[in-house]
Amino acid sequence: MSTLATTTPAAGRSAARPAVHHVTFPRVVAAEWVKFRTVRSTVWTVLVTIAAMVGINTLAAWAISMAPDGAEGAPGTASVVTLLASGVSMAQLVVAVLGVLTVTTEYTTGMVRSTFAAVPRRLPTLAAKALVLTVVTFAVGLISMALSYVTTLPFHESLGATLDLSDGETLRRALGLPLYLVAVSLLGLGFGALLRSSAGAIATVVGLLLVVENVFLLVPLRFFEVVSPFLPATAGARIMHDAPMLAMLDSMSAGDVSLTPWQGYGVMLAWVAVLLGTAAVLLRRRDA
Repeated sequence: MSTLATTTPAAGRSAARPAVHHVTFPRVVAAEWVKFRTVRSTVWTVLVTIAAMVGINTLAAWAISMAPDGAEGAPGTASVVTLLASGVSMAQLVVAVLGVLTVTTEYTTGMVRSTFAAVPRRLPTLAAKALVLTVVTFAVGLISMALSYVTTLPFHESLGATLDLSDGETLRRALGLPLYLVAVSLLGLGFGALLRSSAGAIATVVGLLLVVENVFLLVPLRFFEVVSPFLPATAGARIMHDAPMLAMLDSMSAGDVSLTPWQGYGVMLAWVAVLLGTAAVLLRRRDA
């Protein structure tokens, strides 16, 4: 008579179980970085930002070096930082678009549903996007300035341009350019998270930077004069200006407000905080 032998797992050996990975903020940041660098539109936007800044800065240095003596903008004693910031007007538009696309591309493709399924609390996702965007934009600003320094180097002697980072004002202006671009990109992120539409968010942030702020600056009415210094780009750009430029801007303004460079940048960060805070509240309440 034979008996049926049953096999049992060896003592101490358990059945294989799939590994469980808890959702942590570093993992969310890593996931957002993967998404950022694998989306073609964001990569091209970064490259366009660097190319635009380097190209415009180089052309500006060449144009000034060709100006005849005595003409406005002719060669003289200046800071290299002034040359390196020539392309910031164009760069701010590109990084604003970058901030918008960082969040709206997921709504366009529907990937946002998978993202929120993986991170049900949602807020870590927005914070991770903001962190990745901040680091990338700051790096883009520094890289653009470094490359621009190299490309404008042949003109420094003829322009009488110097760079002294031991000087507090020069260092503040040098760091102010990438810091300003970071704030602009976060404005784009905030509008993108609020509107969830690439076209709508880009139109809003570009309209604010190019149209609204210029209208408030030019219209000679008391309301516009009082509000203008507190608009994001008008206030935030003060961190990049030297003392003579700040004095000139204050003399042109008929308002009673004169912000220091860091106060102006603080105003811009307050705009960012309000936008992202509002977006965070709506992110928890709205469907994906």
